[in-house]
Amino acid sequence: MALGIALAVVVFHHPVVIVSDPGMEPLVRNLLAASGAKVEIVPRPHPKLGWQGARLERLKQILASNKGAFWPCQYDNPIQVDSYEILANELIRQIPKIDALVCSVGTGGHSHGVTRYLKRLWPEMKSIAVDSIGSVIFGQPNSPRLIRGMGNSIFPRNINYELFDEIHWVAPSEAVAACHELARTCFITGGWSTGCVYLVGCWVASQMAPDQVVVGVFPDGPERYWNSIFDERYCKEHNLATDSDSLPDSPQTITDPSEPVSRWTRCLKVVNPSGRRNPSDKAYI
Repeated sequence: MALGIALAVVVFHHPVVIVSDPGMEPLVRNLLAASGAKVEIVPRPHPKLGWQGARLERLKQILASNKGAFWPCQYDNPIQVDSYEILANELIRQIPKIDALVCSVGTGGHSHGVTRYLKRLWPEMKSIAVDSIGSVIFGQPNSPRLIRGMGNSIFPRNINYELFDEIHWVAPSEAVAACHELARTCFITGGWSTGCVYLVGCWVASQMAPDQVVVGVFPDGPERYWNSIFDERYCKEHNLATDSDSLPDSPQTITDPSEPVSRWTRCLKVVNPSGRRNPSDKAYI
């Protein structure tokens, strides 16, 4: 998202400020600086909302001191959701029928957009949301998260809870082990959300008929994770196993999505814990 916004500097010579935290990958920070974007790193987490809360707090300060500034707000921007019609149409052209779709959920953009378009064609398609342990999106208590790029400490309005049939939460060590297994077996590499989706997608496929098709969305490649997921020292420091033997064969199951979990877990009850209604087209702008 930040790299995409930074294109405005290059194309329109428009000033851009990106607010992040110390967890921003060095590669991304360097690329942003090379484009001419200004990067602001918040020094400490918000006491209740963590790093995300600190970033949003600093963002509000910047907006207040720069009248006329525009924040694309990836959490609540329906244009982000609409843009994924492109990916949905690509899947429709390539696959005769999709029986289950597995998507990670962070801002809610691609999970909402792709699922919405595909369910118009295949209303019986099963939609599985993949979240990070410690994320509040589907009702879990907020806690510090090692996983980046998915999960949230706030409730993005882009998320449409009515579209999902079940939720899976995945722990950091399980995501890392899944990433390494995917690399070893398929020569496909990606980040946290890719590992989570791969782990859940494989299990979902094992529960379905051989002729049914399961699609998982892998949001990115390995470039940002050379010094974390694919760094042996980092994994040891954070007690992250990289061998497939550490992966559970299946998720545990809970009936209440607010019941705290610490390992790969699924729940068939999907609720909207934010208290806000689901988005309907652009009515919620």
